[in-house]
Amino acid sequence: MTALPATPAPAPGPVSAHRSVRRLHRPALLVWAAFALLVTGWLLWVHFAEVPAERACQGFHYSVRGDDLPSCGYSAFTDANNVFNFLGEVLTYSCVAVAAWAGGALIGRDLESGTASLAWTQSVSPARWLAGKLTAAALPLVAGGGVLALVFGWVWSSDEGQLVSSWTYDRVFIPHGPLLPALLLLGLAVGALAGITLRRTLPALGAAAAVTLVTRLYLREAWLPLHGPLHGFWAVQLSATAMVLALTAAATAGAFLLLRRRAR
Repeated sequence: MTALPATPAPAPGPVSAHRSVRRLHRPALLVWAAFALLVTGWLLWVHFAEVPAERACQGFHYSVRGDDLPSCGYSAFTDANNVFNFLGEVLTYSCVAVAAWAGGALIGRDLESGTASLAWTQSVSPARWLAGKLTAAALPLVAGGGVLALVFGWVWSSDEGQLVSSWTYDRVFIPHGPLLPALLLLGLAVGALAGITLRRTLPALGAAAAVTLVTRLYLREAWLPLHGPLHGFWAVQLSATAMVLALTAAATAGAFLLLRRRAR
């Protein structure tokens, strides 16, 4: 009896590829989820606890004898404006941490260890491998960044009289709209490009973080002039977001083109 030829294993689809990536990088996803929840909770604490307490203290009419004085002492770690500004700064530079992780752990480590090459020999093309990596990382980044931007913007708009920072400051301008998730995607794209270029974990991590930091600081100089010709927060916010997304698309395209050349 003639044996039937073995049927080749089907190529893993995009859904299964994304699931495998999520399993592999589950610790990083848990860290990101914990970070998003922590910052969200801290922002809500500022809005529901600290801002009302400070308003009550500012509106308190002291008695002539000084009796019944409320406890209104605030340190640098509990003052609503200080805490809000600190959280804004953290969110502003979160894209640098994303770039470092993407360059080192997401892309560079697999290329350095040969895991990526092994995957390419098992019916997974380099392009599909990279697409699965980027998609699995981009979805939680955009979701978490979007929620953080919504909560941050809501708190600032609700407590604008108490939180004295102007929207023109980066610590308010960046986390208060779609620019925040756009910068997170830029960090992911730059990290992928650095990982494919250097193919080593630590060099890719450092290069991705440095390039993203410099780009982030340069972009500030690029969108500052927009405050003049464009009037209003959203006009400047959307223009800056479009600028960042264009850079993200360029970095992503560069990563795919470079991977295609090196995988031949």
